Amino acid sequence: MRVDGLLRLVRPLNSFMIGLAVIVGIVVSRGAAGPLQALFGFLTGFSISSYSMVVNDYFDLEVDRINAPQRPLVRGEVSIPEAKILASVLLLIGLSSSIVTGLATFSLALAFSIISFLYNWKFKEYGMLGNFMVAASMAIPFIYGALITGRITLLVLSLALTAFFAGTGREIIKDIVDVVGDKVRNVRTIPIVYGERAAGRFGASFFLLAVVSSAIPILLGEVGPVYVILIGLTDVIFIALAALIASNPEKDRAYMVKKAALYGMLLGLIGYLLEGLIG
Repeated sequence: MRVDGLLRLVRPLNSFMIGLAVIVGIVVSRGAAGPLQALFGFLTGFSISSYSMVVNDYFDLEVDRINAPQRPLVRGEVSIPEAKILASVLLLIGLSSSIVTGLATFSLALAFSIISFLYNWKFKEYGMLGNFMVAASMAIPFIYGALITGRITLLVLSLALTAFFAGTGREIIKDIVDVVGDKVRNVRTIPIVYGERAAGRFGASFFLLAVVSSAIPILLGEVGPVYVILIGLTDVIFIALAALIASNPEKDRAYMVKKAALYGMLLGLIGYLLEGLIG
């Protein structure tokens, strides 16, 4: 077992963003929550996301031999028994920290865990349904954070909707990159069933839906100039990515777009956080 292999197994950037989204949900809801509650909220988001990443690599082992031969399980840097223990520990940490903030947060964390497992176990094979399940897991953390404060606002819901649209678009585009390996598992993704061009256009349309939904708080007067500037910049990025993938959905470009979209989402998270803090 290699420590760096364990770290790469949990995909720390992705899991950090899920934990950060919980913090954003807390801050943007403008409800009552102390630093300790925020810490437990972040820990839940990070741990359950990390659990999901480990489970993903376990069920996708044969797919990753083709699509991602650098992954730790494929390379033997982490064994299957070690991965199972790690996933169990992460799930236990995530659910335990969710109990601290209440029954509602525990229930949502448990739902998040179940959705993640079901997706990786079976529902990934259903293509678009699997895309929606992953996107939902990107939207849930905002609502989870708001649940900690007991105040789910319209702004929180609009942020969750934007995350859902952006996440769906990214998953569809990621499917273009993973076509060869996904065929091994008989995954019925859009690029496999309808072709890469259809997937590129469909993924781009969800990016544009995310741009539209991000404007809802502006139109309703719920946000200030910080949101307008930073989310406006994020929207420019997603519009550009939508144009790139719709015009040429080949594998290398899809890989670049899905990577860039992740950093675009991170910029959006920072914008949401600053809006909640100083907007």
